[in-house]
Amino acid sequence: MKLTLSVPSALLSAAIAVTVPISSLAATTATHPKPAAARNAHFYPDSVTEHTIVLGGKTIAYTARAGTIVLRNEKHQPTLRMFYVAYTENGANPERRPITFLYNGGPGSSSMWLHMGSWGPVRVEVGDGTITGGPPFRIVPNTYSLLDTTDLVFIDMPDSGFGRIVGVGTPKMFFGVDKDVAAFGQFIERYASAFGRWNSPKFLYGESYGTTRSAALVHYLQQKGVGINGVVLQSSILNFGLDVTGATPIGGSDWAYAFYLPTEAATAWYHHALPNRPAHLRPFVAKVSAFASGAYLDALARGSQLSRARRNAIVKELHAYTGLSERFIRNNNLRVPYWRFESELLRDKGLETGRLDGRFATDTTDGAENQPRWDPTDAAIDYPYTTAINQYLRVNLKYDPSLQYRTQIYNIIARDDIPDGGWDNTHRGNPTTDVTPDLADAMSYDPHLKIFSANGYYDFATPFLETEFALDHLDVRPSLLRNITYGFYKSGHMIYLAPKALAHYHADLERWYAATLGDRS
Repeated sequence: MKLTLSVPSALLSAAIAVTVPISSLAATTATHPKPAAARNAHFYPDSVTEHTIVLGGKTIAYTARAGTIVLRNEKHQPTLRMFYVAYTENGANPERRPITFLYNGGPGSSSMWLHMGSWGPVRVEVGDGTITGGPPFRIVPNTYSLLDTTDLVFIDMPDSGFGRIVGVGTPKMFFGVDKDVAAFGQFIERYASAFGRWNSPKFLYGESYGTTRSAALVHYLQQKGVGINGVVLQSSILNFGLDVTGATPIGGSDWAYAFYLPTEAATAWYHHALPNRPAHLRPFVAKVSAFASGAYLDALARGSQLSRARRNAIVKELHAYTGLSERFIRNNNLRVPYWRFESELLRDKGLETGRLDGRFATDTTDGAENQPRWDPTDAAIDYPYTTAINQYLRVNLKYDPSLQYRTQIYNIIARDDIPDGGWDNTHRGNPTTDVTPDLADAMSYDPHLKIFSANGYYDFATPFLETEFALDHLDVRPSLLRNITYGFYKSGHMIYLAPKALAHYHADLERWYAATLGDRS
């Protein structure tokens, strides 16, 4: 998570593992005393602790390092302390051991979601499509950790987590597409230098806006001489112009209605809201995707020239695929924005469905609402994830500065000291962010670069059909498209929220890492 910008704006089989109990994950080394407040309000020494984890019958001893790396300007003046947590296998040959740099999106989000939900040594349990409720929450050993395959470095974006802008740094130095990429690029270079990882196999892993970052970052690093073996794009947003609320939509926005339709159909299928629900999701979604990209898109393109008979036929198909009433579909001129779908699908039950994950639903306080007042997914995950990251870092990893852990930079959209009042979307001279040219350049520059595209069926923040369209239009040599592997999962934006999907995802990634590394691992 998270693609944070509000509607309608568009800125935006696993090996069984056993770990020591969570109570035993506390440091086995001496803890570091807190520095005197007079030294530096933004400085706190790294905390280094030792642990073990058993994955696939193998005991892995690893080091957890929680701390910051200082970024500097061209005059070597400090501008930022960037917070991270790294998990590295003890005794491994750094030239053979892969390392993966992971981060969330927003823009503005810390890496809390991936850190406490996906591949690290522990994860917090939340309701599987249901609201979790209040504390205490279960922070449990992670049976799906990727530590048997790769070292992991979870990075918080500038000014989030325990990271802070310092020295001569200012927000406008970091809050923008290109500036953000430069910060992450410098972090990775400094980390590789500090810990001898220049010759390690390297992977980038971004979720949501993190995929925007990764697509630009991989090419940026290549131009700095930093080789990257593979990139995981989870819940991608690569070309903001493809979105229905983008600043420069194509096809009069009609393309985006087609992109969202399979996600609407999957969500209606999940909630048993279809008039004749098919038994299986995947073939149903494939059928809807073909309709969306073909007959539906053609009908929308005809506009007012669409015949009455054809309009009636399209209305009936949309009703069959979404469960929405024919009258509602007609009143929306065959074009139902996803936020209206979320409010309408379960309206007769007094419920609204989630944007990040359509499986989740909460009561609504406005039965006539046009769009949800909140995302039911947030109601399910915000409490447990915020609790878990603070508990785990401060207690178990012994990193406890006198700072708030910023899960999100909430005021990033309304800063008068940043161009356009907030995040600077400009990239390659285009005010609407599109990083598909960067990814195409990266794949063409290095034909060995591998991409894994992970997608959730119930994700309205970054619909999977839109991702497929973007990747199918990279304008690269056709043979290079074979370097892209796709994964589709019965979950939402944060695939790891569904345990069965997480197990499926884990198995897919294990195979992908092995195939990508080949005889170099």
